[in-house]
Amino acid sequence: MNNKLQKDNGIRVTKTSLWRRLGGALFDLDRWYEIWVTITHNKSRSFLTAFGVFWGMFMLVLMVGAGNALSKGISSQVEGFAGNSCFFWTQNTSEAYKGFRKGRRWDMLNSDVEIIRSKVPELQHLSPMLFGGSNDKNVVRGEKGGSYQVKGCYPEYDLIEKSKIISGRFINDIDIAENRKVCIIGERVYEVLFQTGEDAIGKLVKVNGIYFQVIGVARRMANASIGGSTDESVILPFSTMQKAFNQGNIIHFLGATSRPGVKVKVVENKIKETLRSVHQISPDDKDAIGSVNIEDQFTMFNNLFIGINALIWIVGLGTLLAGAIGVSNIMLVTVRERTKEIGIRRALGATPSNIIGQVLTESIVLTVLAGIGGIVLGVGLLSAIGVALSQGDQFFKDPQIGFGMAVGSLTILLVIGTFAGFIPAQRAIMIRPIEAIREE
Repeated sequence: MNNKLQKDNGIRVTKTSLWRRLGGALFDLDRWYEIWVTITHNKSRSFLTAFGVFWGMFMLVLMVGAGNALSKGISSQVEGFAGNSCFFWTQNTSEAYKGFRKGRRWDMLNSDVEIIRSKVPELQHLSPMLFGGSNDKNVVRGEKGGSYQVKGCYPEYDLIEKSKIISGRFINDIDIAENRKVCIIGERVYEVLFQTGEDAIGKLVKVNGIYFQVIGVARRMANASIGGSTDESVILPFSTMQKAFNQGNIIHFLGATSRPGVKVKVVENKIKETLRSVHQISPDDKDAIGSVNIEDQFTMFNNLFIGINALIWIVGLGTLLAGAIGVSNIMLVTVRERTKEIGIRRALGATPSNIIGQVLTESIVLTVLAGIGGIVLGVGLLSAIGVALSQGDQFFKDPQIGFGMAVGSLTILLVIGTFAGFIPAQRAIMIRPIEAIREE
């Protein structure tokens, strides 16, 4: 844009002088009074004009807040899982191979763990898991009891699916090596079996008929979990669970993470290849090993959030632009109605920058006031929704906008207000005094 905005009657209006005029207007009480009179002169028209900007900003705030809430809600489902993790379980084979029939059922074994460690150098953490049934009141302490899921795992599993230890500790390598009869109980299990404030560490609980000493109380970090919620589970050392409940050397589930900088897909594929080779499964059998890749899930969620946010901003800015066009049209009408006034101002020596500053300031004030109203109402409604949804686990969580979003919205309002007033301001400085008086 040329530094010369307009040249009329030998007077040059530059960008510098224009912004100086606009800045000076901020401290000119007469200017503010004049703007107020202009806006309130036709209240209905001003209200309807501002409503477009108000509604556009209100909807933008609501949509951004809803998008943030959806993002937080979905993220909370997998919050406790390592982003570089994957999980495996066995399924029936779908192809005949080396004399084995199609549909064969097979199991992962203890020996698979060391074989996988040796053949997959990209592996960081690996933990097998066992699952026990949750029979009627299978976890008991004295006269209190309940039905809860029983899991067996390695210490490394807490680095794959993280849980928050409220008191005590998690399973360690000594527990595994010595087959210790110890356990970690979930927060809900603690609430049922113990009095509020009672120290559970060191106490005995009966799990599926066998006594175990409590070494920790854990709370889940994610809504989604493997083998049931941590809050309602009892976790045992993997080796202890195998021997105490005659599980043999079978593994029900396998969790793994990749080393930093290594794609989880690489580890996932290599573990599957190793298991197929060890258990005589066809290399082309895609159904014999079930798996889920958490990195892929995170990527999918991130792409989904990017798409949602892009759509929200496109729709929201489109609505604001429509409101700005409405403001611009009304300002053109206002300039036309004030033709005589502007002509007299010009005749009395008002410069083009004075006229432009007046029109732009009116446009910006009307736009910003309407937009701030939309922001305030939108934030208030989001807060009310957040309070209403705060009880329990929600897929739609804490609908709010960030401080950066609020500042960005005000900046957008200033730009839109300037844009809306620019064309009317250009129309105003083209009015010649003698023509304005003759027209009136």
